[in-house]
Amino acid sequence: MTDEKKFNWKLKDILLIAIAGVLFSFLYLATDYLGLAISTALTPSGWGVIGYEPAYGIYFMAAAFAVYVIQKPGVGIVAEVIAATLEVLEGNWFGPSVILTGLVQGAAIELAFAIWRYKKFTWNQMVLASFTVTFISYAYNLWSAQYYLLTPNVITVMVIIRLVSSLVFTTCVTKLLADGLAKAGVLNAYALGQANAKKKAFEVEEDADEEGESGLEVGKNK
Repeated sequence: MTDEKKFNWKLKDILLIAIAGVLFSFLYLATDYLGLAISTALTPSGWGVIGYEPAYGIYFMAAAFAVYVIQKPGVGIVAEVIAATLEVLEGNWFGPSVILTGLVQGAAIELAFAIWRYKKFTWNQMVLASFTVTFISYAYNLWSAQYYLLTPNVITVMVIIRLVSSLVFTTCVTKLLADGLAKAGVLNAYALGQANAKKKAFEVEEDADEEGESGLEVGKNK
């Protein structure tokens, strides 16, 4: 895909971004309630502040999914902002500040792919995305949520838990979900689906060549 085509969004791209934003907004809202429940349970022990961290990686999934599937600059930012905006409208108690948080998170995800100019979309890039979004989002939270007031030990624990959560949800769950949809043929109109189709065609061709060679060898033996 040329650089010009990468910046050329089509209607199908916009539709998928919108769909991803809507679907993940509901998941984000559910994660809010999960985080609140964990935080409430941990409050008596003094660790309530880390309640949202175990599932924090879910909040990055809209951006990661959009970039990994569409493979064009900016799609992750827009998908994340849409998800965050709808999350607020659906009843998120954090308010409009979540939209700015979504912008930061989307940009952090995009950074991992921008380093390779949106030409590589492998496990390595997905893992890197988890690292970039974890550290950039937490750096933002140091200001937005005043986490700088916490002790170094608590900050360290929070960052570690967020990173693990990101590796699980943002990297593994998102990639496996997208790859599964691509293999099912749902994403054939997008870069990920097309790459999967080419891989399948190549594997079929290789199998055919191997069968042909086996047939020739059997004929010679006769």
